[in-house]
Amino acid sequence: MAASTFFTPNLYINPTVSVSISPYLSKFTTPRSSPRPKSTKTRVLSQTSLTPLATLSDPFVLQIAETLEDSLSSTSTLTPPPLQKLRDNSSQLLLSTPWPSRKDEPFRFTDTSFIKHSDILPISSPPQSLDFMGVFTDTQLPNLAIVDGYVVNSLSQLSGLPDGVFVGTLSSLKSEAVMERVFEFVSNFEGDLFWSLNGVGAPDLIVVHVPEDCRVESALHLRYISIEGGDSGSKKLPISNPRVLVLVEKGGEIGIIEEYIGGDGDKCYWVNSVMEVVIGEGAKVTHSYIQCQSISAAHIKWTSVQQESASTYELVEISTGGKLSRHNIHVQQAGPDTVTELSTFHLSVNDQTQDLHSRLVLDHPRGFSRQLHKCIVAHSQGQAVFDGNIKVNRFAQQTGCRTTNKEPPP
Repeated sequence: MAASTFFTPNLYINPTVSVSISPYLSKFTTPRSSPRPKSTKTRVLSQTSLTPLATLSDPFVLQIAETLEDSLSSTSTLTPPPLQKLRDNSSQLLLSTPWPSRKDEPFRFTDTSFIKHSDILPISSPPQSLDFMGVFTDTQLPNLAIVDGYVVNSLSQLSGLPDGVFVGTLSSLKSEAVMERVFEFVSNFEGDLFWSLNGVGAPDLIVVHVPEDCRVESALHLRYISIEGGDSGSKKLPISNPRVLVLVEKGGEIGIIEEYIGGDGDKCYWVNSVMEVVIGEGAKVTHSYIQCQSISAAHIKWTSVQQESASTYELVEISTGGKLSRHNIHVQQAGPDTVTELSTFHLSVNDQTQDLHSRLVLDHPRGFSRQLHKCIVAHSQGQAVFDGNIKVNRFAQQTGCRTTNKEPPP
């Protein structure tokens, strides 16, 4: 009989973590009896200020963080300020963030030991040969190819976008005004461990900027393609950390399609992805999210949305792939008269865990939100987890919100 789990918490209190200040300028390592000798190696974390070190740092988390950082240090040249801000903030958060276990409320029904017991290897560069990628290039929409976390321009096609719209990496951004806007909004939200690992390991920041009163007629197709991976059943787990910031100014409108696919076979890999969306006053974002990766893969996704007054955010999601797939959605209302609609469908046809955690925070009047989640578990070892949370604060008067979860009858 199919096993399914649905969980919606009412209250979760985060205990305070005590932090001690170390006199040593280190990044992920614990204090030593004597200061560390100075090194000429470029580090991701800025050395201009003291770094607080948590007394309860998780050695496993710090090891992953150092591995991710070292993989970037060998390829990085000049780091743009927004990306440096992201890495610094993420590094500090990881110093006091342990690996989640079943004892932690947000992961009570989600077992992440599959990832922890694997040999996690950062992907330090995109694949050298792309001759086999023709099957992934059949799209008529403006599209950006992201292979193992890296943008591949030769597989991308961005013609047809309106003047003033920017889609590309932060390192290729020339506009100082847009750079300042990116710096203002990047990494304003603090997620969980996987959010911070992405911030440390992202090789670059992918930026989608829509100027004021600009409507993009054709949806933008972001194609995430996973090529590198270990054989099915092996301990090898290559990790990629794509990160996207979508910034739609006042009155703008765009459709975003995120599609996650794998290469040949049932390879083992870990995609740890983050998308931040900032929707200006009266603007609209229509978001489609399709996840159909390898049945042996780990897929962890964060989507953080900030909505200004009279803005609209619509999400349609289909998730069928991955041995472990988890999508964290956080929507923050930053003004009145917002509209938020979430429609999601998860399918588990193997020994899979399909997990959706959503949180909507309403702080202003006349907000409207509607959420519908459906799932099918068609395997005796399959599992579906749903955690839907809507927080309506006292100033959010005249608010309408509804969350519905449906499972087909046995």
